[in-house]
Amino acid sequence: MQGRVEWTGGKGLVGINSKGDRIEMDWDDGPSPMQITLQMVGACSVVDVVVGLKDRDFTKVWVELDSTRNDVPPRYFKSMHLEFHIEGDIPQKLAERLVDKAFEKYCSVSNSLRSDCEITSSVVIH
Repeated sequence: MQGRVEWTGGKGLVGINSKGDRIEMDWDDGPSPMQITLQMVGACSVVDVVVGLKDRDFTKVWVELDSTRNDVPPRYFKSMHLEFHIEGDIPQKLAERLVDKAFEKYCSVSNSLRSDCEITSSVVIH
């Protein structure tokens, strides 16, 4: 995997992957690199849940994210809580098992964080 990050002036950055896809960032007014990191933990784990639900009847999946960061530099993530929401006829235990597996095994983003970042989750079926 390769990429590039360019300063675009002021407090702006653009991340460019090897295919030319771009993500605009602003370290004060957002989305900041840390906000994007939090959202990518959510995105990566949602992918794992959706793939795991492939044969089930569901219409929507989203995750609400909350985090705490260290008070002094480096301001790494100390904790994250992800509340998954699924619209559909899905057994609660299956959804919880898929979320647990995402963080134990499949979500590369969350598994790239510091080992002392506490990640918790919950599941709401609608």
